[in-house]
Amino acid sequence: MSVVISNKAGVREPEGETILHDLVSKSGFEQVESIRAGKYLRVTVVAPDADSAKRLVEKMCNDLRIFNPAAHSCEVSVGKVPGR
Repeated sequence: MSVVISNKAGVREPEGETILHDLVSKSGFEQVESIRAGKYLRVTVVAPDADSAKRLVEKMCNDLRIFNPAAHSCEVSVGKVPGR
């Protein structure tokens, strides 16, 4: 399972702004206009099927407040973990 947590459109992105201004632009990559940072989680789940696994991870993310729904979007996708 993959979980991608990113700031919603319109929400300020200080980490991405810092990467852009302090690293990318100063290194000669002026063509890069913006960078948005986020979090990527790879979760291994034992479940009877992909739909059950996805629902479980979505519930976990919501119940445990792994992200702030007011500021972030959270996308859960099913995929086989490499090497398994």
